[in-house]
Amino acid sequence: MLINDLIKGNKKFREASFSKYEADLKQLVETGQRPEVLFIGCSDSRVTPDLMLDTKPGDMFILRNVGNFVPPYNPDNDYHGSSAVIEYAVNILGVKHIIVCGHSHCGACKSLYQDFGNSPDLINIKKWLDLGKKAKEYTLLAIQDKTDKENIYRTTEKISIVHQMENLLTFPYIEKKIKNGEIQIHGWYYKIEDGTIEYYDGNECSFKPLIENTNEQ
Repeated sequence: MLINDLIKGNKKFREASFSKYEADLKQLVETGQRPEVLFIGCSDSRVTPDLMLDTKPGDMFILRNVGNFVPPYNPDNDYHGSSAVIEYAVNILGVKHIIVCGHSHCGACKSLYQDFGNSPDLINIKKWLDLGKKAKEYTLLAIQDKTDKENIYRTTEKISIVHQMENLLTFPYIEKKIKNGEIQIHGWYYKIEDGTIEYYDGNECSFKPLIENTNEQ
């Protein structure tokens, strides 16, 4: 895709689609945004939150990064982009739901099993992938057949979601809001190949079809 295609796309949006959202956007400008959902997804170009969930402007506050990872709470006064988004969504916007949405064929989870060497050009990626090491360790303990790479990758993707949900609980204000019933955390797994979503059932420690469970709020 060329930059000119994006320019043409914006022209098409303004001419054909903007009118559908114009009233909503004007209201959002006047009253400010009040999304009830923080969506934590992967930067993967094949993952399209607004498209796959049919949402409109103002519905979701979105955080996207490599692997939809959540760094543990760390008040060291350094630069923490992902944590800043979480902090803003929870403490300023007052979201009521946090969705950690992983996906199939995740490059980050696959990269956990690859060696990047000592290239200085990949130093930040290598450090960031540390957030997925626990998922890799659990996967290798759970799977006996180490030759089935695709099964290993798919399992790692799902276990990572659970691990990132656990990392959210290290944020004191999130833990407090959960105890007070002010916020809920959800783990979703999006299948790129067919568009379906599975949710994590904490009671049974398994992923189940989201569309068949209207109680997953």
